[in-house]
Amino acid sequence: MSELNKIALKILSNGKGILAADESNGTMTKRLDSVNVPSTSENRLLFRETLFSSEGMKNYIGGVILYDETINQTSNLQKTIPELISISGAVPGIKVDTGAKILAGSPEEKITEGLDGLRERLQGYYKLGARFTKWRGVYNISNKYPSTLSIQSNAHALARYSALVQECGMVPIVEPEVLMDGDHSAEVCFDKTSEVIRRCFEELAIHKIDLSGIILKPNMILAGTESNKKISSEEVARLTLKCLKKNVPFEVPGIAFLSGGQTEIEATKNLNLINKHNDTNFIMTYSYGRALQKSALKFWSKNIKDTNGTQKIFNHRANMCTLAAQGKWSAELEAK
Repeated sequence: MSELNKIALKILSNGKGILAADESNGTMTKRLDSVNVPSTSENRLLFRETLFSSEGMKNYIGGVILYDETINQTSNLQKTIPELISISGAVPGIKVDTGAKILAGSPEEKITEGLDGLRERLQGYYKLGARFTKWRGVYNISNKYPSTLSIQSNAHALARYSALVQECGMVPIVEPEVLMDGDHSAEVCFDKTSEVIRRCFEELAIHKIDLSGIILKPNMILAGTESNKKISSEEVARLTLKCLKKNVPFEVPGIAFLSGGQTEIEATKNLNLINKHNDTNFIMTYSYGRALQKSALKFWSKNIKDTNGTQKIFNHRANMCTLAAQGKWSAELEAK
């Protein structure tokens, strides 16, 4: 077992999942604005460290993805943020892409940037305590998209990123996200996601990536947000498993789904059914942002000093997600 594989398994094992707390300052400002809390660096830190110091971290969270601002902060408990996360038994991680920009040659699509200077930035993040990283490629769906250009360009970037990350002794999260926006059917999502994931692994092979030392972070197979052909959670689970079995090499230790705009309950219920029917050797867990934090943020905004109350909400949500990662969630447990 390689060191990278050990790190990946530490993050994913025993039903634990990943807390995606890597919102950029711009995104975090939108979240705080929506609950009428000023977006200062102090408030962004306060909300995040409230979650990072919770009991739920010890029991349910195997890794936390951070943003550049956060990984460099010291908590009010006089520990650096990576130290605070490590104390709970979770692994600190870091988002290293610099965002999705317009793709030259296909202006309605995006290419993720951030490869310039990445090797040096990774060395700095390693010294700060990070042991895994995240890079997100995004793909539109429509009659024309994702284009071959988008699929190939983003796969190539994900592979180059992964090579640099593994060179630095960290585990790359490979996140090809086929967006939910649009009126496409789940069958179209299945076909496009299959093509995207297949191309990613072709590029990872070309770049000699150790697949036992990565984590795949894909979307679930869903109908578009504007589609009139919604499918049941059972069908979401069936199509998602079919897609991953067909396109993900067996060496990959685990798959941590993004929530991709699903509600907290939808993301939990769908993950639970995926695990109830999981007949693969892949660990199937979660890497959720909003679907782990939304209720906690709403509660926290009413009294940002009520640490215990906010942590109670977060602990419940993380517990539900971890039950779902083991196929043990139920609506009855949700209501308790």
